[in-house]
Amino acid sequence: MSLPPCPKCNSEYVYQDQALLICPECGYEWNPSEASEDEDTFTVKDSNGTLLEAGDKVTFVKDLKVKGSSQVLKIGTKAVIRRIVEGKDHELDCKVSGAGEMMITAKFVKKA
Repeated sequence: MSLPPCPKCNSEYVYQDQALLICPECGYEWNPSEASEDEDTFTVKDSNGTLLEAGDKVTFVKDLKVKGSSQVLKIGTKAVIRRIVEGKDHELDCKVSGAGEMMITAKFVKKA
């Protein structure tokens, strides 16, 4: 009987314990009959905890200085999320009205 490799570390030394599969190398346990889509997706939430998706319209919750410029984006400035990027600091690739396209941190916006 062949068991699938561990989804976390890709170890082939997986064993079954009742309904769960267990990886002895990383200690990860999962049920193979349940979908594991929740762990693989990257989610971003705004300042209020609302889930953000590409295409959503957002507004700024505080004044933000634009790095490398003297421009300041004021509270209430509207933007449209073009895509969500998994990265270090700025998760949202947005088109900001009056300022063009830029990357923004999700904790400084709220869903409009």
